[in-house]
Amino acid sequence: MSMDMDVGNVLEARDRYNRGLAHEKSADRAYWLPIVLLVLLAALPALQFVGGYNYVIHLALYALMYVAMASSWNILGGYTGYVSLGHNVFFCIGGYFSGMILAYFGVSTLLTAPLAGIVAAVTGFAIGRVTLKMRGPTFIISSIALLMVARILFDNWHFVGGANGVTLPQLGLSAQWMKIPYYYAFLVIAAVTVYASYRIKHSKFGLGLRAISQDEVKAESAGIDTRLYKSAAFAISAFFVGMAGAVWGEYLTYLRPNIFLMILVAANMVLMCILGGKGTVAGPIIGAVLLILFNEFFVATMGASELNIMGTGIIMLLVLMYFPNGIVGTLRQKKRLPRFLDWD
Repeated sequence: MSMDMDVGNVLEARDRYNRGLAHEKSADRAYWLPIVLLVLLAALPALQFVGGYNYVIHLALYALMYVAMASSWNILGGYTGYVSLGHNVFFCIGGYFSGMILAYFGVSTLLTAPLAGIVAAVTGFAIGRVTLKMRGPTFIISSIALLMVARILFDNWHFVGGANGVTLPQLGLSAQWMKIPYYYAFLVIAAVTVYASYRIKHSKFGLGLRAISQDEVKAESAGIDTRLYKSAAFAISAFFVGMAGAVWGEYLTYLRPNIFLMILVAANMVLMCILGGKGTVAGPIIGAVLLILFNEFFVATMGASELNIMGTGIIMLLVLMYFPNGIVGTLRQKKRLPRFLDWD
């Protein structure tokens, strides 16, 4: 009886200790930073009242779009460990689905973007059930094949304009305010995507995804329905990318396959996650912002030529030499991660 009480006391003490560590770690996280960033970003369009800041708004809008897409890709590529180079297929599906509704019925993509996300998610789930039977390099090749098939399909699909695409109607706003509705749409999409990424990582579902990433065979033998988990991650990831594609199409005012289905779009999502840190919440955000800033800097200094691509590539190479697990991942591994970057 005494021994049972001693064991019970030890377990209770251990539980209290673990809860204390969890509370201490939670207190170290910068939960305030995302809220401050949201407030500042929501106030950014106020610059339009004091001058023409269309370029700044465009750059912020573009960065928010890639924050959403990189964070979304991270659910599949970072948490689950399946690297997809064809994720912009869902970007295209979302863009064309909402864009064609706008072209034929005049309903703005700002209203139909969630529906476009659902269509992309259903498509992603169906594709995932087939392609996610493959692993490693085979899966990567299958994702590229998916991109090529989609490009051929949309290039020859006359209902959606084929390779020539479709012109979309514009909002009846002045040039000064034209970007603002799309800016706020991308701000909402990015915020919801990052929050969803955080919630997934700290859920039982996210734990299952990380188990699959570490060792899929062991995860399956532990009772995890790996095929369902992977397909669900594929669908959730496709959902947010599809929403981003819907809004992007109307923002550009036209749809063409070569806008959505360039491999560079998918490569950017992957590079942003690798640069910031795959499998972390803040990593894709930092990677998206840095990669866009690198590109803008080199375009401004070297012009729109291959030199700017080379400059960005050299910076990426140098960063990854010193941060092999991405900026957030490497700093956390070395226990040097600043508090304001600890969102996990």
